[in-house]
Amino acid sequence: MTPTPRPLVLALGLGLLAALSSADADAQRKRSSSRTPAVTPQCTDFYAQANADWLKANPVPVDGSVSALGQLAELAQRQQRELLDAAMASPQNEVQTRLGDFWASGLDEAAVEADGSKPIAPLLTRIDAIKRAKDVPAAIAALHQVGIPVAFNFAPDVDLKALDRHIGYFMQGGMGLPDPAFYTRNDADTQALMGRYRNYVRQVLALTGTPQARLDADAGAVIEIETAIARKSQSVADLNNPFRTYVPVPVANVTKSYRNLQLDKFLEAQGVKDDLVSLPDPTLFAELDAMVNRVKPEQWKAYLRWRVGDAMAPYLSKSFRDASFGFRGQVLAGQAAPAPRWQQVLEAINTAAGPMLGREYAARYLTSEERRRAGVVVDEIREAQIAAVERNTWLSAEAKAEAKAKLDAVKIEIGTPRRDLDYSVQPMGRGSFGGNILIASTWRHREEMKRIGKGNADRRWDVLPQQPALAYDIAQNRIIVTAAVLQPPVFDVADPAVVYGGYGALVGNQLTRAVDAKGALVDARGELRSWWTPADKSAWLQLGERVANQFAAYDYPGLRGAKVNGSLVKDESLADLAGLELALEAYAKANPGAKPADQQSFFRAWSRLWGQQLAANAATERLTADIHAPGLLRSNVPLSNLPAFGTAYGCKAGQPMQRAEAEQVRIWR
Repeated sequence: MTPTPRPLVLALGLGLLAALSSADADAQRKRSSSRTPAVTPQCTDFYAQANADWLKANPVPVDGSVSALGQLAELAQRQQRELLDAAMASPQNEVQTRLGDFWASGLDEAAVEADGSKPIAPLLTRIDAIKRAKDVPAAIAALHQVGIPVAFNFAPDVDLKALDRHIGYFMQGGMGLPDPAFYTRNDADTQALMGRYRNYVRQVLALTGTPQARLDADAGAVIEIETAIARKSQSVADLNNPFRTYVPVPVANVTKSYRNLQLDKFLEAQGVKDDLVSLPDPTLFAELDAMVNRVKPEQWKAYLRWRVGDAMAPYLSKSFRDASFGFRGQVLAGQAAPAPRWQQVLEAINTAAGPMLGREYAARYLTSEERRRAGVVVDEIREAQIAAVERNTWLSAEAKAEAKAKLDAVKIEIGTPRRDLDYSVQPMGRGSFGGNILIASTWRHREEMKRIGKGNADRRWDVLPQQPALAYDIAQNRIIVTAAVLQPPVFDVADPAVVYGGYGALVGNQLTRAVDAKGALVDARGELRSWWTPADKSAWLQLGERVANQFAAYDYPGLRGAKVNGSLVKDESLADLAGLELALEAYAKANPGAKPADQQSFFRAWSRLWGQQLAANAATERLTADIHAPGLLRSNVPLSNLPAFGTAYGCKAGQPMQRAEAEQVRIWR
């Protein structure tokens, strides 16, 4: 069961700290080890020096990648597992009781096997009750209520004309394949995929109780319904355009235009009482409205049974899981084997009840002092950013005024969302994992629907506290720092160098996005308007080109004859350099008596964020797809633009780690 995708890419600029790109630093060292360096190692390749122990302990993998931030995510997973084990053994509150029962029910594979398809039996019975066309919309609404979107997607997202509120977005959905084009292309590869998909549909229908004699007809009905939806759907590229998906319409108009779909009753069933929704595709919804009557009830029942079986397959008995993994895991995702059972259960809990787990995670792993210190540093970085804007030479006076007003208004949320959720959920028990999935998914859907309406846009985050993340939310003008990110290598409350060189630089990376080219599309009042002058935009583009050219001069680590795509990585690299500049200023102000060794620790903290090893296949893939520079360069290139780095290590202008002054890019310093 996957969450309904949010339609607006613009709404939240998340700087998730995942396994970013990396470098074959081991190979880099081998190439240079045969000759005596003309300069000190720190001034030649700082990354290799700062990460020497980590690189030795983490050799280049045969396949895939390993990174310091990826290991942080793995640590957060292990912490969640420990928390759930403790909640299962000795819960300390009602939320822990539910989580412990949820966890126990998922780990008990014998019980899951014995449960078979029983968890979805009430849903299948509800579907089987469809007799006439007018029964179909109510069944669709009921499945949305339990977190299984069918026929279309409906989710809250930002109202682009009033960023302080969410409205409901009616969007395309209801297809079992990720791209509508799969249903309409006729090339051999697509047709082969569709053949395997049809077999998977047959498998799931059989597991949900469809008689053998009806399998071919019912599978055909499913493909026919999904193809009809696909023919009226947007391309994936159009779907990712926030301004293409934002078409506000009065609810009264929607209910009148699509009477067969009974969208007024649908909204009522979801608990939505707003008077405005976004519906960007009237042609699609006109087709769905016509399909309510055109498609036979028996065909609708086959489609809805399939959607339930497919959504719930990962949480049911082994026959369901094997069928799902065989197609979705192996065919679509290219996975060789399923994840260990505990990871599957943890992922399920995060999907259906992630905010519950996040609340308990923060309570267990984030101290009040860590929370306080993290907030103080964000404020210090904000002060540095405001000061940098004031003395800036490339921003216009009007842009400076708007930037300072926006930075003054930035909200800071550390550890967990400021506004908590309603955790009243029916008891789960340990008897049925699939049943618990539906209980938790129904709760989460209910809480999502509460985001719709005035004053609800900041109800929660779009990232979980237990996921390592540090983000600037452009719609709400807030910095989000999750509980899981506040630990090494990003944060160590006992080590100021790590606090500023790691965490502080990442805060600066995100905070500068409030006032960069994208941030300049939303003003201090939360209104969509461009507040940069043409000269401001031109200056930013020039900075970006200079940074892009710096990166494009380097070979991609681990790949012969391939240069880094500077244009691809320039936006993230601009933010990295800006973040370092701001963190360095905040560190110097907060630690005026810092010794050279302390200053060196600041730079090591930055470099150690990007410890990373890539196999050749992973490097090849990231060369053309990753918007982040590989780890070696993400460490070294921004540092080479900072005179303070050269001073700390005695690097001279023109050496690899210290650019000549004329070649240095300055954003805020």
